[in-house]
Amino acid sequence: MIMDLCRENLAGMRDLLKDGEVSAVDLCRAHLNRIAERKSLNAFITIDGERAIDAARTADKRKQAGEETGLLAGLPLAVKDNICIDGQPTTCASKILDKFIPPYTATAVFNLLNAGAVIVGKTNLDEFGMGSSDEHSHFGPVKNPHDLSRTPGGSSGGSAAAVADFQVTAALGSDTGGSVRQPASFCGIVGLKPTYGAVSRYGLTAFASSFDQIGVLTRSVTDCEMVFRVICGRDEHDATSVRSIYPDDYSGDLKSAGRMRIGIPTEYFGEGLAPEVGAIVEKTIEELARDGRAIRKISLPHTKYAVAAYYIIANAEASANLARFDGVRYGTRVDSGQLSALYRESRSQGFGVEVKRRILLGTYVLSAGYRDEYYDRAQRVRTKIIGDFEDVFSSVDLLVCPTTPTTAFKLGEKLDDPLAMYLSDIYTVPASLAGLPALSVPCGTANGLPVGLQIIGPRFAESRLFSLATEIERLAGHRRTGV
Repeated sequence: MIMDLCRENLAGMRDLLKDGEVSAVDLCRAHLNRIAERKSLNAFITIDGERAIDAARTADKRKQAGEETGLLAGLPLAVKDNICIDGQPTTCASKILDKFIPPYTATAVFNLLNAGAVIVGKTNLDEFGMGSSDEHSHFGPVKNPHDLSRTPGGSSGGSAAAVADFQVTAALGSDTGGSVRQPASFCGIVGLKPTYGAVSRYGLTAFASSFDQIGVLTRSVTDCEMVFRVICGRDEHDATSVRSIYPDDYSGDLKSAGRMRIGIPTEYFGEGLAPEVGAIVEKTIEELARDGRAIRKISLPHTKYAVAAYYIIANAEASANLARFDGVRYGTRVDSGQLSALYRESRSQGFGVEVKRRILLGTYVLSAGYRDEYYDRAQRVRTKIIGDFEDVFSSVDLLVCPTTPTTAFKLGEKLDDPLAMYLSDIYTVPASLAGLPALSVPCGTANGLPVGLQIIGPRFAESRLFSLATEIERLAGHRRTGV
């Protein structure tokens, strides 16, 4: 019964709660038990069972009293541990934030709580969101529930693994260059990176501020849309956020999904794409064409520069953002007599290898004599990439491509080769550079491992993404069941 409860999606759990077949407390306890049983995945850094049970009891009391409840009332969710919750540790999977407890709650989490969600804990990640495998964590690597010898992807691998393994119904992650979409693909779930500005970044620990977005990981497209509906919108605490223009009803987009013009970027189907992954994605595209959608090959000519431009700009922003972690105000502090030594020793002992690498690279590209050569040139490339997307969206409604060039790779396989690790984001970083919404949806399996298909849309076209993703989800389901 516990496992049956955990396997329900958000909509199914809402119905069970509404009909009184289970209580929010029952639901919460079932998921806490599942987390305990599957502790070996290392998906969570912090579990707050007592607080979660209290929140579930409150949800039950409100329902019994006939009070109006929120869209997510009584439903167990998780939050990536670089997103702040008042009174709960936020570690960013780093030693440097040891014992740090924020005095405020991120706006996205606040919106979840207002909708009645029950937050059961904080999930594991690559330190400060810097990684593509969840191996760069002070708390150890996360394992992929489909194959414990493989990575769940990163940096939101803890959130993705927890959702895929039925430990929670949904989870928040953060996506800077693919950190929601890549683990969603590797774990066989749905992952949304919203349009830049669609969701408030207040309370999200900054990695690269012009890229960072809080995203959603779920087991179905409907669930993803439900959580996004709750967290999107303007926030006075975040000047980059915008007034919500997400429709209350996207049935119009669902009805028009069959008439959508779909672009297939040729640059995403070349060298580096594993044949078995390409075959699954191309099969899905063929099925979309058979259902009457107009499929057009298009070109994004500056894609080949995207990874290089992203890692220059993102690391430059990281070097500035992480300067605040100095051992003086909070977190790890190594007293060394002199102030300069305190900074040096606190940061040397507090940061992991990958974070140090990125800080050094970011500082280098911003240094005198190199800024023009690297950082300014990368920003010009970013403008070209934005222009590529603007050009193609004048003739197509959405783009479809692989989310990742391979299925989940082995733990340790790319750990000593940073360039190979960075290239696993080759299909996700272009949308991040352009600030566009992108969603990964499962479209099949290759050698027993999930394959994700990525849908990219114009700014604030999330409803289009959900409508096409719903159709792809249906096609993938038919293939699995032989219908």
